[in-house]
Amino acid sequence: MKVDVKVPVLAESVTEATLITWHKQQGETVKRGDNLIDIETDKVTLEIVALNNGVLEEVLKGNGETVNSDEIIAHIETEAAAEKPIEQKSAPENNQQPLPAEEATPPDEVKLSPAVRNLLNEHHLDTSVVPISSSDGRMTKEDVLNYLNSQKPLQPTTPSEPPISSEPQPSKVAEPTPVARAETESIKKPVPATTLPSSQGSNESVSGGNRSEKRVAMTRLRQRTAERLLSAQHENAILTTFNEVNMKPVMGLRKQYKDKFEKEYGVKLGFMSFFTRAATEALKKFPVVNASVDEKDIVYHSYFDIGIAVSTPRGLVVPVLRDADSLSLAEIESSIAEYGQKARESKLTMEDLTGGTFTITNGGTFGSLLSTPIINPPQSAILGMHKIQERPMAVNGEVVILPMMYLALSYDHRIVDGQEAVKFLVTIKDMLEDPARLLLQI
Repeated sequence: MKVDVKVPVLAESVTEATLITWHKQQGETVKRGDNLIDIETDKVTLEIVALNNGVLEEVLKGNGETVNSDEIIAHIETEAAAEKPIEQKSAPENNQQPLPAEEATPPDEVKLSPAVRNLLNEHHLDTSVVPISSSDGRMTKEDVLNYLNSQKPLQPTTPSEPPISSEPQPSKVAEPTPVARAETESIKKPVPATTLPSSQGSNESVSGGNRSEKRVAMTRLRQRTAERLLSAQHENAILTTFNEVNMKPVMGLRKQYKDKFEKEYGVKLGFMSFFTRAATEALKKFPVVNASVDEKDIVYHSYFDIGIAVSTPRGLVVPVLRDADSLSLAEIESSIAEYGQKARESKLTMEDLTGGTFTITNGGTFGSLLSTPIINPPQSAILGMHKIQERPMAVNGEVVILPMMYLALSYDHRIVDGQEAVKFLVTIKDMLEDPARLLLQI
């Protein structure tokens, strides 16, 4: 029986997706649950798995093609699953009986996420050559990066060239990733002018000497992010107000209870849970900051779904904490940790990224001292956290060194007045400088 392989039903706001990599080839035996292909939407990377045992009889759409929701991209012939073992009996080796199709997968098969598969395919690597650091047999992106960085380039770099950093540089989004730079370094041997063959939308030209360029197509996720950010700037009257907060009270509370907290709840006590709770309480006092614009109407939300901006190798995503006002600090930290892990493994779902009434972004994790975040439409405001830095402050007529953080609130001036925005940010500041207010909700 022929079974259709279809694109999953996408979110209402997502009309198209891009096929990234077929992991099964036409004519290959597949088992129920096998990952057939990864697809990328405007928001997430998804896996399409086989729903039946059989043979991938026909592939209708290839890598890189654009597909629509519920579109048929391949066919699986289920009757071929029973015929496949019979064909393999013609030449058994060492008097061993061939395994049936359901047992053809090696028991020690390496577990791979879509992001890791894409990286292995891009650099034509086999899983057997990459050392695995995890105890559960899952290969991570860091394992592949470490292996690539350990390979010596064909020619050493000259002293005039900048060193290759293994750390991600979020402030330079348009530059190649460390992996792409390592790949570029490996081909910097002087050669005549030529063009290397393209690989998955990239085209690298070497003009001789040590000068090279690499052109890489933007992912659908990054394209969509760029469109939304430009749209936010064009369609909203964005204004940013700043303040600074003394982080010493929160840092002292965290230092005092972090070990007991982690032992009790199995998750570390970070700063994001304090900011999420403080923002939620401030939103209750200033509902317009939690509202959105719908044409000529202002939509006020009685719930508090807080988006937490997360940077991933494929672009920026904003998973949402539902009903954040009802979550404890431990539940907030657990949810953020889970979202971070899913983001790194490209496992976030549409449900994880849909909605949100207010967003928090933390540029301080990358060392940012001050920035003006852009609103995440259709929300009306976004809170920017930054690096904690010790600075001399005047306290009761004396100069005291305190750990300070700049806060930035970008808001849509069409519906949020400056007075409300400033008071909202001051409310967050007051709660963080006196954490007892978070417990008392005052």
